[in-house]
Amino acid sequence: MNVKKRNRAGYIACICGLLYALPHFWWGLGVPFGFPGDFAKVPNELLSRVIGYWFMGVLAVLAALFSLSFVYKWGERLPRRLKIIPAWIGCIGLSIWGFSFFVLKFQFAIGRVVSAPSFVEQDASPMAAWGYVWYALFLGWGISLGFAAFFEGKMTKSFGHRG
Repeated sequence: MNVKKRNRAGYIACICGLLYALPHFWWGLGVPFGFPGDFAKVPNELLSRVIGYWFMGVLAVLAALFSLSFVYKWGERLPRRLKIIPAWIGCIGLSIWGFSFFVLKFQFAIGRVVSAPSFVEQDASPMAAWGYVWYALFLGWGISLGFAAFFEGKMTKSFGHRG
């Protein structure tokens, strides 16, 4: 088993998690850069900001730290299933979420679907182009988590670990 591949996948997943977290923190501070829509039309309620920006940012940082369990020695102390099962769940969820965006955009491009009336203005916004960045990030994050889990499973099996 090549440990470098496992490490690379874990580092990529960590970077993707941090890249997802950072804009949530600056959006929580009111900075609209990179927001995939009209930031001025987002509800300005405290609970919406706390959950939508700060909580999601902190959750992404924790997920990024989790990804490092595939890289560093301290991760070997965790039971194998406690690492592999959440990583596969994240892989499947994030990959489907990211891939489905591109499928939908392709369906828009070929005229198979049209925006719902309530989303026409948002989809026509120039800021909607940021969706390509964020959904590509979801796709990369999901795929890297899958590779980290796959390599972890192969490595622990080759060493005879059970967990």
